[in-house]
Amino acid sequence: MKNNLEALRSKHGLTQQELADRVEVSRQTIISLEGGRYNPSILLAYRLARLFQITIEEIFIYSPEENENEKQ
Repeated sequence: MKNNLEALRSKHGLTQQELADRVEVSRQTIISLEGGRYNPSILLAYRLARLFQITIEEIFIYSPEENENEKQ
């Protein structure tokens, strides 16, 4: 799933470790999220949205095409 996490983190002047600490996950989780290799749990998505004071949809971009590619 595509996302704007790295841009948001940079805009707010946070390191990956600082962001990880604030949302109670490992730095590796943040790295994986930013690289699009990991989709967050709903709880993590909510924590991120709340931290940045935006909606989940403003961070994570859902694409129906991605779902179709996973089925093949």
